[in-house]
Amino acid sequence: MPKPDIYATCPGDGNVLAYYAGTFDSVYVVLSPFIKPISIPIDRFYPATYPDRQELCTGCEPVSWEVVRESSGLPSIAAVDVALRTRILGLKAEFANSEYVDRLELALQKLRIIAPNEGEHSDFLHDKVLELFQAVGNSWVWVGDEFCSERKLHWIDDLKGSEVPVIEGHCNVFAPDKSILWTVHWDSHFSFLCSNGSTLERAIAELKLEGFYCQPQTEVYWSVR
Repeated sequence: MPKPDIYATCPGDGNVLAYYAGTFDSVYVVLSPFIKPISIPIDRFYPATYPDRQELCTGCEPVSWEVVRESSGLPSIAAVDVALRTRILGLKAEFANSEYVDRLELALQKLRIIAPNEGEHSDFLHDKVLELFQAVGNSWVWVGDEFCSERKLHWIDDLKGSEVPVIEGHCNVFAPDKSILWTVHWDSHFSFLCSNGSTLERAIAELKLEGFYCQPQTEVYWSVR
């Protein structure tokens, strides 16, 4: 296959800013919220009966990583990430931490919440991030597959609140002028918002997205570095 288009793909590993060098200079790690069922039975959260986005957003509430960290007694947000990755067997043995998983599981039971799915754009963030694209001047977005070998152009207002899932699984969402990318790593419980300069700063602050900006040393597996 030809080399992937950097403006429309996610790094599989390694240094995040180095991957996007020359394309994006600002990358925000958006932590996918945990899920607290309110009007949906908690036993619905299995593959065969998992709520769709509309059900989840109207029948559940988002819970921050910081709330989970505090409840679990884990030492940091990075420890929450290690616990989530270990839980799905997504880390090599030398980086995995079963004690962290035990603490996380107890917190999930105590708070009666569900962990976010890995490798997916959060349903809670779906409309928020699309509104962010609009806030900085976009009416359309491209949605492409993992390597963006296939992509389709969508009117943003058609995607918000739509019952037909378009942004699902491991896909890439980017602006037609290649100025913004929303992408997700297949083995992670967060997504990346990528742009240049201060394009996203005000929008991210207004939307109160939980996360952090990548630093020169930040890697995809930032919690174990």
